[in-house]
Amino acid sequence: MPDHTAPTRQTTATEPSQGSVPRPVHAAGHNHHPRHSLRRLLGPGVVAGAADDDPSGIATYSQAGAQFGFNQLWTVVVTLPFMIAIQMIAARIGRASGEGLMAAAARRSPPALIVGIVVLVLFANIINIAADLAAMGEALRLVVGGSELFAKVMTVAFGLLCVVLEVTISYRRYAGALKWLTMVLFVYVIAVLTINVPWLEVGRSLVMPTISWTSDYALTMVAVFGTTISPYVFIWQAGQEVEELKLHGAPALRDTPLDKHGHINRIKWDTCIGMVFSNIISFAIILTTAATLHSQGIVTINTAAQAAEALRPIAGVLTFLLFACGIIGTGLLAVPVLAGASAYAVSEALHWHATLSAKPLDAIGFYGVIAAATFGGVAITLIGIDPIRMLFWAAVINGFAAVPIMIGMMLLSCDTQTMGVWTLPRPLKIMGWIATGIMALAACLLIGSELSGP
Repeated sequence: MPDHTAPTRQTTATEPSQGSVPRPVHAAGHNHHPRHSLRRLLGPGVVAGAADDDPSGIATYSQAGAQFGFNQLWTVVVTLPFMIAIQMIAARIGRASGEGLMAAAARRSPPALIVGIVVLVLFANIINIAADLAAMGEALRLVVGGSELFAKVMTVAFGLLCVVLEVTISYRRYAGALKWLTMVLFVYVIAVLTINVPWLEVGRSLVMPTISWTSDYALTMVAVFGTTISPYVFIWQAGQEVEELKLHGAPALRDTPLDKHGHINRIKWDTCIGMVFSNIISFAIILTTAATLHSQGIVTINTAAQAAEALRPIAGVLTFLLFACGIIGTGLLAVPVLAGASAYAVSEALHWHATLSAKPLDAIGFYGVIAAATFGGVAITLIGIDPIRMLFWAAVINGFAAVPIMIGMMLLSCDTQTMGVWTLPRPLKIMGWIATGIMALAACLLIGSELSGP
């Protein structure tokens, strides 16, 4: 990728007095030029949150709303604080250590463990890419018309477009484009405004949901948890923090006890805004399908495109178009993030040059993984594998991969050699370990339900 970076900005650290252990100093970003404050605040966390609502996630949320109505809205609310915590931890590791998650973990873990985790993440991401590209092709077919062959051709075209954009556009412009692309998710909020919502019933379901003690309810709940807390999103946000360091020629925070530009505060707000935004969209999708499909007795949704198609006769053409166009827009955002996270993971584990700021010929392995992951997803869609099975196996593999990654993140974020003086404060540490425990339990429930059979 062409490297059009900004002039290097010099930063200095204050010396700790009298040999004492330096304590972190936060400056809340007072040195930022006012004109750039909002742009800096809306950074990797916003893109990570938006990418979490990919077409596969839309399918999961649509199924939750169609099958159980408003009674799974609570899951989106409950996961929010844990989602914020784990993403904030990932971002802090990247900014404090100056390394991506896999690079930082590789210095402290057996190589075999790192390779195993990377392989799981890569497989899960490729399957996710396949499901997302297939949904994008099918959504476009629904909007403009055409045959199944047209949908497959568009699937290949979308995959090629994502690779070309990620490889050829400079990092600065690419990151900016992703930020703007997050705005497409507002179509799901607009979709809510086009339907009649029984808000009193929604409120009751949030406060006192009717929980069905069945395997289907448990599986859908686990799927929602697994969709909102995903390894590729941790890896991507940590990698983007490292990219920002390289872009501005700034040192890792562990090399200075002074947070001169308020990066920790910026990470907090960026991540909170991104994850709240992500969960508002998830909430809107469940709400829309619950108020329309579930109320009409449509309780089975297999793909995001099927959800859009089912909405047309019930909620009208406008709601259908918003939902379908949202699938295409979120896919254009999520597929590059999935492929980019795969490239970060593989390249960091193998000690390759891992940055979107490099020119393609200077990081052949990194960009090769981006292309291979994306075209691997395209190949899976052309084989014709059932998308529901793809999503299930992606969830299972993500469940296996998320837990050791999260445990590693918690250990790294409390390690002074990795973080310097920027180790986790106690509240964030507690929330991170609870999130890790929830994901471990979710993975066990998902695997146990599959092994127990129907």
